[in-house]
Amino acid sequence: MTDSRKVIAIIPARGGSKGLPGKNVRPIGGKPLIAHSVEHALQSGVCDRVLVTTDNEAIRDAAVAAGAWCPFMRDGGLAEDLTPTEPVLKDALERAEEIDGTTFDIVVFLQPTDIFRKPEWIADAVNRMKADPSLESVFVANKTHKNFWVQDDESGEWVRVFDWMAIYGPRQTRKPLFREDTGLASATSADLIRQGRRTGMKVDIIEIDDTASGIDIHTAFDFHLAETALAWQGETGE
Repeated sequence: MTDSRKVIAIIPARGGSKGLPGKNVRPIGGKPLIAHSVEHALQSGVCDRVLVTTDNEAIRDAAVAAGAWCPFMRDGGLAEDLTPTEPVLKDALERAEEIDGTTFDIVVFLQPTDIFRKPEWIADAVNRMKADPSLESVFVANKTHKNFWVQDDESGEWVRVFDWMAIYGPRQTRKPLFREDTGLASATSADLIRQGRRTGMKVDIIEIDDTASGIDIHTAFDFHLAETALAWQGETGE
């Protein structure tokens, strides 16, 4: 039986970047930065709508040219330096539903500064949500074998996050941790987004071990790394 739940991809892209002004429309890999995420969502084949929410006309124009739906401009109060992602997603979902005259069931969140994603990650996230209605979220997570420390609030001392991290050994034998990378690809129940939440408690993880996907473009150096990685991928076919 065909799953009739409707899916909307939401890509937030504001115009006021301080670390790298104009980054969302800066050309990289032969197209504006924002176009990569729009194309990934379209290529995944699982999104009924691919929406870009922005406060900037140049970003909107570039997104529309790439195939995105941009039926409104985001309010400036939701495009400030310290604005969290969650209210932006909630606003975009509710406005999209009102304009479209429909109710979405699953929200795909993509961060435009993450371009080293595979469209199949998006499809996998949505398909897992549809296969298991008990799931609240499915997201990509990068595997790491590194040790982590945190500073104790009361004593100020540095302590290991887990006691077992005191036992060192070969990377291949260590228990891995998984770093949440929702900006690469995540699918979440629309009900959670309406509550102002991004990720639920009942989740499934798409495990990846992908160095390039850790490049999140916020500075000129990040942009240089991304350009170099794209060129290498083009040369090697990786």
